[in-house]
Amino acid sequence: MISFIIRRVLVSIPLLFLASIVAFILVVNTGDPIEDLRTKPNVPKATIALREHELGLDKPVVERYVSWLGKAVHGDFGKTIKNQPVWAQVRRSLGVTLRLVLFAEIVSVLIGVMIGVVSAVKQYSWFDYGATTGAFLLYSLPVLAVGSFLKFILAIRLNRWIGRGDDPLIKTIGEGTANFCTASKPYNCGFIPSVTDFLSHAFLPMLTLVLITFAGYARFSRAAMLETLNADYVRTARAKGLSERRVIMKHAFRTALMTVATVISLDFGALIGGAILTETIFEWHGMGRVLVESINKIDPNLLLCWFFVTAVAVIAFNLIADIIYAVLDPRIRLD
Repeated sequence: MISFIIRRVLVSIPLLFLASIVAFILVVNTGDPIEDLRTKPNVPKATIALREHELGLDKPVVERYVSWLGKAVHGDFGKTIKNQPVWAQVRRSLGVTLRLVLFAEIVSVLIGVMIGVVSAVKQYSWFDYGATTGAFLLYSLPVLAVGSFLKFILAIRLNRWIGRGDDPLIKTIGEGTANFCTASKPYNCGFIPSVTDFLSHAFLPMLTLVLITFAGYARFSRAAMLETLNADYVRTARAKGLSERRVIMKHAFRTALMTVATVISLDFGALIGGAILTETIFEWHGMGRVLVESINKIDPNLLLCWFFVTAVAVIAFNLIADIIYAVLDPRIRLD
């Protein structure tokens, strides 16, 4: 297993290198970071030249890439167009996204896989019809519609109904209350008040992600489980007299999880790059907001750092998926 992981890591290095080249080419062609400065009247050419030098725009593209890659390998992703450290901003945003995505993804996987497996085992039952219809409905709904609906029903209406208009129980904006823990409010600095404040802000965006993503996992789990239940080795296990529970859990479920593990790993790796619409709806300053702002403001270093972190996440979770394959199916040889 260790040698397999080492080989996969070594293979991932050239993939990450190629991804960085593609990302750099895309970023270079997004636009001119100092276009606003160029179009301003009465701006001295020396000022423009100085700004080009600070951002490295006065160098050839290949030289700019080599310079950026050399610094990025050592953890230096440069500065934003506002002269702020890029990695500090991305690190804060990554923490925000992880807090949002991690819990939502775990709940989605547990609920989605459970519903998908039960639907496959009880195929054509009322539970199967209801779960399949609900999964298709939620899977087809846009995130914007689900998030807006939850904000209106579960936040605005509910807070008014329980008389919490001034201090809403369920918050709709931001990942935390501004100036929540200060010297003048020491009672808010404890563990329980901090967790309560976080959950009041995180409830709606987490619920939005759960409703959208669990439906996809339920569909994939059901399809994978149905295919596995019709396999020859499952029929052989039943013919040997094994109990139905043992046949389903030990033989069919383990194999079906391989397909689901691929989907989960890819989804989770992509979500690390930011649940863009969800973060925008609820105004969370996570990786999704970093992507949107870096594109709108044409911030090359910030956008490149986002690409790098997302690529690392996708490659890492693909590696995790391969390891899960080996655990679930001993027929896969890793050496």
